[in-house]
Amino acid sequence: MFGFWFQLLAIGCLHGVVHGVPLKNNIFDLHPFHINLASGVPRMLDQIRNTELPEQFRYSGVGTSLGIGLDDLKALQTEWMTGFNWEREQDSINELKHFTAIVESLTIHFVHEKANASNAIPLLLIHGWPGSFLEFAPIINKLTEEAETSTGKRVSFNVIVPSLPGFAFSSPPPVNWTIQETARVFNILMTDVLGYGTYAIHGTDWGSAIAYTLYDQYNKTIGAAHFAFLPFYPEHPDQLTAENITLSELEKAEEQNAMNWAGTGDGYFVEQSTKPNTIGLALQDNPVGQLAWIAEKFMNWSDPNAGTSPSLLNRNEILRSVSLYYLTGSFASSVLIYSQNPNTWRTEYSKAHTDSPMLFSAFKYNVAFWPTRLVAKVGNLVLYRNHDFGGHFPGLDNPPALLGDLREIGTYWRE
Repeated sequence: MFGFWFQLLAIGCLHGVVHGVPLKNNIFDLHPFHINLASGVPRMLDQIRNTELPEQFRYSGVGTSLGIGLDDLKALQTEWMTGFNWEREQDSINELKHFTAIVESLTIHFVHEKANASNAIPLLLIHGWPGSFLEFAPIINKLTEEAETSTGKRVSFNVIVPSLPGFAFSSPPPVNWTIQETARVFNILMTDVLGYGTYAIHGTDWGSAIAYTLYDQYNKTIGAAHFAFLPFYPEHPDQLTAENITLSELEKAEEQNAMNWAGTGDGYFVEQSTKPNTIGLALQDNPVGQLAWIAEKFMNWSDPNAGTSPSLLNRNEILRSVSLYYLTGSFASSVLIYSQNPNTWRTEYSKAHTDSPMLFSAFKYNVAFWPTRLVAKVGNLVLYRNHDFGGHFPGLDNPPALLGDLREIGTYWRE
C-alpha cells in the first residue's frame, strides 16, 4: 500500500544546513526528497483504459444533483488517458523544495520555501480533504516575494506546507489519531525541527480545525491566524435572524449555498465518518473510482466558473490531485480523518484562548458560510473579507484573492 516510500529519492546530511533548513544534529531525521512516482503510472493508465463506464447510465435534467455526471466523468477519464502527463506534472511539483522529518514516529512530508528577507514571517498552510499540499502550489512562491499590505507595510513569508498524516507522502497515523495530535506534531515541526519561535497559520477544511487548535492552544507560538473555513457548524437563517444578523445580497447567496450543501452535499461525510474502510478499500486500487469520488467535490464545491480567470481549477488540476492520491496509495488512509475526529465541528461558539489577531476570508461558493459576527465570536477578528468569486479551494479557485488576504497578516503580525 505504501510502496511509494521506495520511490522517494532522499538526500540528506547529519549536520549543518540543507536548503536553508537547520538540521539540529538531525535528531528528527530531516531530509530533502525528490518525488519519483513514475513507476506506478503504466499500471494506473492500464486501469483507467480498462474501466468501462456504462453508456446506458444517463438521466436527463438532473445536472450534478445526483453526483458527478457520466459525461463529466468520461471526459475526465479520456483526458487522463490522452492529455495528462504525470511526468510533466511531477517535474513541476519537484520545483518546490520538499522535505520529510520524523516527528513522534510519523514521517511528515512538507514543502518549505524561504523568502530572501531576514524578517520574513513563517507561515504554515494546512490543507484538508480531498485537498493536498498541491492546493497551495499556485501561491507558495508568490508568498515568499516581498509585497505591500493594504496599509503599505512590506511583507514576505517563509512558507511551510505539510501533508496531513495519512495524506500523500506523510505516513498513516494510528487508528485513534486526532487533529489535536496533528496540531501538536505540526507545532513541533515548526518550533523544534525548523526552529521558528513564532509563526502564522492558515487553515481550510480539516486544516481549519488543526489551525484553530493551534490558535487556541499554542498561543505562545502563534503570532497570527488566517482562516477560510471554521471548525464550527454554520448557523441556519432562523438562527441568524434570532441574533439580529442581517445579510447582504452576497451573503444571502452564500447562506443559501451553504444550506443547499447541508441538505444534499454531505453524504460522503456520513460514509467517511462511519465506514471509512468500506469506501477506502473499495476505491484504494480504483483510479477512476477515486476520480468520480474526488472530482465531484472539486466541481461542486467550487465557483461555477472554475477554470476561467482567476481560477486555475481546471480538469488538469483535478487529474493532478487524483493522481497524487492514487500513486501515493493514500486514499484509504486519508478518509480515516473523518472517523478519527467525530466531534470536530462544534455547535457551540467559543472564544479562543488568545488575543493574537485572526483574519478570515469568505468565498461565495464555499460549502459553508460564517458572517462577520459569527467569526468574531471565536477569535480576535481584525480583518474579514468576502469574495464574490471562488469556493472551497481558494488556493486553486481564486489564488490572487487568497494571496492578497494572506499578505494582510503582515499588517497585524506580532512577534
